Amino acid sequence: MTTTQVPDGHLGNLTADQEKKLREFWQAVAGVSGWSEDETASDAAKKAAAPEPEPEQSSGGWGFSMFKKNDSSEHSSKSSGQEDKFGLNKQFSEIVAKQSAETIRESIWEMTKHDHPDVLALRFLRARKWNVQNALVMFITAVNWRKNEMKLDEDIMLNGEAGALHEEQNGNGEAKQVGKDFLAQLRMGKSFLHGADKEGRPICVVRVRLHHGGEQTAESIEKYTVHIIETARLLINPPVETATIIFDMTNFTLANMDYAPVKFMIKCFEANYPESLGAVLIQNSPWLFQGIWRVIKPWLDPVVASKVHFTNGRSGLEEFIAPNHIPKELDGDEDWEYKYIEPVENENAAMKDTATRDNILEERSALTKEFQEATKLWIREADAESGKQAREKRDSVAIQLRDNYWKLDPYVRARSLYDRQGVIGANGAINFYPSEAAVVK
Repeated sequence: MTTTQVPDGHLGNLTADQEKKLREFWQAVAGVSGWSEDETASDAAKKAAAPEPEPEQSSGGWGFSMFKKNDSSEHSSKSSGQEDKFGLNKQFSEIVAKQSAETIRESIWEMTKHDHPDVLALRFLRARKWNVQNALVMFITAVNWRKNEMKLDEDIMLNGEAGALHEEQNGNGEAKQVGKDFLAQLRMGKSFLHGADKEGRPICVVRVRLHHGGEQTAESIEKYTVHIIETARLLINPPVETATIIFDMTNFTLANMDYAPVKFMIKCFEANYPESLGAVLIQNSPWLFQGIWRVIKPWLDPVVASKVHFTNGRSGLEEFIAPNHIPKELDGDEDWEYKYIEPVENENAAMKDTATRDNILEERSALTKEFQEATKLWIREADAESGKQAREKRDSVAIQLRDNYWKLDPYVRARSLYDRQGVIGANGAINFYPSEAAVVK
């Protein structure tokens, strides 16, 4: 694995101005989620919604006074339109109007999982070019998307593959079909996680030839997509913060093209998992894909589009992945092939132990309060010695939050193929290339 320096704008390599933006972001988050010391800022944050129509203003016009001074230099009306292509401003207005601060706060910490909270925050700040009010809108709408639109942690990850199997075998109607289609994609290996590239980024391979529009329901495709993205997130270990996707276009035909899942995936990565892609490799694309790419490319944020590379054959992949880590299926040297392992009886037995789960959640609640208190001190006294100590305290609590999540994980996340393979081990230990002995038979 190549050892790389922490990139600019990432935790551990922030300029003074970037750290200031990070503090402003947390002050804004505290405002909408009910733990701000400054009631004025709290009220302002809740009003930081879609701007009223303003024919000549380019500042965003939210009345969020703590950020106004930076708007003209960092944000133009053109970029504002591009950044709100998913209608996030309107969604944000509705969220802060309808949901309590407590609900938003709980959803934020549920989303944080094993991540350092600052790493998560910085993804949204970088995605919005350090415009704090836009990052806040994007962050809160992503939290809401997970919680209320996708029901990611209370359904997709909680029930997981075993839940889909139960629906396939015992369900009725639409639920049965969704479960069946969800598992069909896993069993065929339409996409899968395997190995890491030269930068240590987990790799997701998408076999485009295995997708045919209409074979699975739209709901099952979206659940399957989010399930694999969220699972990939668990494989990302600091200092790595991104993943690599290979779209294997071998034997691609027009019958494999389906724009709806493509649009859904774009929205996932641009609006809800920002700054999560390290590289996107379009492998062995045929000439007929050129016209399709001309349609898709304008849908992409320029930053995302810049990460797309067209590769061909073994040599193309070797620029990103070591030859012994490229499976033979992709013309590499690794003697490995995808095989789905069905859910094992009682693999989710820990979920029945709600008492232990609740005890761990209580520990987590105490830790989040510690983080919030340290953050308030860090914001209030950033330049003082007490502020520096608060920053160190936050980092210490973040480590405890990570360890706490992995204690909690067996009680809130159904086991996946990657647990059975031994890729995800006890206490969050990640092994991209587990031995055969580690695989659940």
